[in-house]
Amino acid sequence: MSEVEAKEGRLLEQLRQVSSLVVAYSGGVDSAYLAYAAHRALGERMLAVTALSASYSERDRQEAQAVVARFKLPHEFITTDELSNPAYRANNPDRCYFCKDELFDKLDELVAQRGFAAVAYGVNVDDQGDWRPGQRAAREHKVLTPLLDAGLTKADIRELACRADVPVWNRPASACLSSRIAYGIEVTPERLAIVEKGEEALRALGFRQFRVRYHDELARIEISAEEMPRALDPTMARKLVEVLKPLGFKFVTLDLEGYRTGSMNPLLVNIG
Repeated sequence: MSEVEAKEGRLLEQLRQVSSLVVAYSGGVDSAYLAYAAHRALGERMLAVTALSASYSERDRQEAQAVVARFKLPHEFITTDELSNPAYRANNPDRCYFCKDELFDKLDELVAQRGFAAVAYGVNVDDQGDWRPGQRAAREHKVLTPLLDAGLTKADIRELACRADVPVWNRPASACLSSRIAYGIEVTPERLAIVEKGEEALRALGFRQFRVRYHDELARIEISAEEMPRALDPTMARKLVEVLKPLGFKFVTLDLEGYRTGSMNPLLVNIG
């Protein structure tokens, strides 16, 4: 048995110790694999729950539904309203705390109403090395962390998801649309819609791994290293300008460091 198979065995054994479980399911590879594993361990005694809001893209919704259909997972959508919270809209470095607190409040209500034993989410070993205030909300709500407890890394999860034929196993890392908006710029439905339209435009141009970062009048495009030469082509550069400027940006820039998660985090100051 390989190391990753041993970790998967630990994960399934841990999940079987829970009588019933709600999985916070965004549709990304981590939560998708967790939902798959929970269904494998618990059958109909698990429920994957996806929260819909202005910060959750239509593409994410479609990919989440594809996994549900593939494995016939028990699944429901709920609605969260983090944008009604001024602390979330302010977009300070702890923004994610308020989003997760809202999510876990709603999931706690569902657990109490339906008689589930616990809530779990897809945090893993590699998530421990970055600024992730949402994890504080998870601890406060006593949310289970099965992937982390089993010692699974992101690479492990992708490998296991690939073996299980989870449709999103090779999907690029994805975070909510609010993560594209520079800290200190208020999160609004209008700005989230601009980011979503911008990223759909880049996808239509054939790019796979990217972000459109919103810096008020400036769009900062991050493209993966493999795709950077194509983005730097003068003809493509003009196309990038042509699709993004009509969304309201006065300036369109290409970040020469390329795509990376957490690229807003160097802007963080005075985090206590």
